[in-house]
Amino acid sequence: MANQFDVVVIGSGPAGYVAAIKAAQLGLNTAIVEKWRNKEDKAVYGGTCLNVGCIPSKALLQSSEHYHQADSSFKDHGISLSNLKVDVKAMLARKDGIVKNLTTGVAGLLKGNGVTSFEGSGKLCAGKVVEVTDKDGKVTKLDAKNVILASGSIPVEIPPTPTDGNIIVDSTGALEFTEVPKRLGVIGAGVIGLELGSVWKRLGSEVIVLEAQDSFLAAADQALAKAAFKSFTKDQGLDIRLGARVTGSEIKGKKVLVKFTDSEGEKEETFDKLIVCVGRRPFTQGLLSEDCDVKLDERGFIFVDDNCLTTAPGVYAIGDVVRGPMLAHKGSEEGIMVAEIIAGHKAQMNYDAIPNVIYTNPELAWVGKTEEEVKAEGIKYKAGSFPFAASGRAMAANDTTGMVKIIADEETDRILGMHVFGLHASEIVAQGVIAMEFGSSAEDLQLMCFAHPTLSEAVHEAALAVDNKAIHVVNRKKR
Repeated sequence: MANQFDVVVIGSGPAGYVAAIKAAQLGLNTAIVEKWRNKEDKAVYGGTCLNVGCIPSKALLQSSEHYHQADSSFKDHGISLSNLKVDVKAMLARKDGIVKNLTTGVAGLLKGNGVTSFEGSGKLCAGKVVEVTDKDGKVTKLDAKNVILASGSIPVEIPPTPTDGNIIVDSTGALEFTEVPKRLGVIGAGVIGLELGSVWKRLGSEVIVLEAQDSFLAAADQALAKAAFKSFTKDQGLDIRLGARVTGSEIKGKKVLVKFTDSEGEKEETFDKLIVCVGRRPFTQGLLSEDCDVKLDERGFIFVDDNCLTTAPGVYAIGDVVRGPMLAHKGSEEGIMVAEIIAGHKAQMNYDAIPNVIYTNPELAWVGKTEEEVKAEGIKYKAGSFPFAASGRAMAANDTTGMVKIIADEETDRILGMHVFGLHASEIVAQGVIAMEFGSSAEDLQLMCFAHPTLSEAVHEAALAVDNKAIHVVNRKKR
């Protein structure tokens, strides 16, 4: 039968398309189902990440950072510019071009690896039958030996500020502003809120971030979170208000009035644009028939075991739709693991070594446990840090904010976590991931030779500082 497959993947985001490619490479007859359509009403692959998430947001972050540097720090390098201006439409066009290149590339990879593509909404039915409904309502049935659910996530909406797609927008709408808002409100000081707020702040917006939590970046190591909060507010001018709970909003003409409460009582602010980014939730609408035997947990995620197998035999789920951090690279690795398992190979994933990154400037990145977590778990530990202010390469780059921090087990010396706040933190953290995957000790990093001058030397020095052996900063007094 033409529509019989070894594997059918629903969703072509970083989890789904990677799973499909890997399955095909392992010799499995594979199909992928995707409903996403672009502005030209053409089917596109890549999911949220490539179309309206990771990639376009990083494109705008990079453009806005170039403008910010030209406006504020080029003079420190002896470079003078005049008549500097922002062309937002050109920035958006560049962003859209990058998205088109990558989504077209994914389509080429799927085709090149022999994956059969179906355009439409996929629904898992009993017996591992997948129904694909195209844009015209035509239904095609696929018989699968194995199904991989990779339907991703969507932004969470909150009743006080319903989005209208124009003045009040979600993270997707925030990537489409055609001009710089004079006054911008952001609800949520998480990864998305900080990144999007940074983009428009650099381009000239007055940005106020309203965060309901009383702590800043609670998931991050608090030593770095405190340093980041100071950098974002005092150095960059982001107005981040913690403990600010939004209670309502009202669109008045071309502006929006936002009401909120904080420790001082009820308050309100008026904005030209408002971005709502309070998190994301798994997208399962229309994905599962009642008799498919796949169960959801109490938070709406598809329930899976350690190998991403659902409660239905032969049906797996990966990426944002299952437990764990909603990260593209986490979903991709799950996709590879599941494809390997379906092909009969032994495979597992180390969830303790997944890096997290916030692409602000400076960037924040970490892998493993925070100091707060090891304390809470009662683990005897030692920690060392090294500031970029003592790095010759950071000085040359005119960007000395931040540090590298390493946490190790006091008894075994095994590295438990690495945390980076500073220039290129997203790249530097990979050294911590590699070290943890290989079970490295702090001493292992101490004995390695790092190139000079580099930012990565801060990793070497932080490892040395774990045992009070740092060379280029004065070590703390031994306890």
